[in-house]
Amino acid sequence: MNLETQWVTLLWMLASGGIMGIAFDSYRVVSGQLRFPRWSIHALDLLYWAAAALFVFRALYHSNQGELRFYVFLGLFLGIWIYFLFLSVITERFVLMLMRIVNKIFRFIVRTIEIMIIAPLKWLIKMVRLLLGFVWIVLLFLGRVTLLPVWKLLVWVFRPIWRKLRIPEGWDKVQHWGAMWRERVMRWLRWFNKE
Repeated sequence: MNLETQWVTLLWMLASGGIMGIAFDSYRVVSGQLRFPRWSIHALDLLYWAAAALFVFRALYHSNQGELRFYVFLGLFLGIWIYFLFLSVITERFVLMLMRIVNKIFRFIVRTIEIMIIAPLKWLIKMVRLLLGFVWIVLLFLGRVTLLPVWKLLVWVFRPIWRKLRIPEGWDKVQHWGAMWRERVMRWLRWFNKE
């Protein structure tokens, strides 16, 4: 391996260490702001380290065909150290600013959906309920106005038939009730058969 390849590998490892630091700080700030459940943090840590290892080995393979040397670890260490020394606070503030912007955009979208879709639907449902209530009251009113006279007319028309089919008043005459009922039914049938 020539000297140029070694310097390129060292620079790639410096950059990889910085990128790992940026990813770690971003993940730490996001998980702190979103308050993930405690059990999920361990799984997310494992996922971060697996992704970081794949990224570093991919960069190493790209720079020197995957050969491990001392300067590879030195480059990673220096890249992470320089990042945490100079850029960590800036990255945290930038990620916090991005999260605030995303939160404001999300709230704006939710508020827009509430104003443009949900509020008109609620208003429409209230209007439909009000309309159905009004129709129900009108139907009840019309029912009382029209059905009461019709009912009185029906009672007046069927009153003679009802009088002929009147049930005996006393329960002490139960033994004669069957015969009386039969006789009244026969009279009622004869009344219809006169025509």
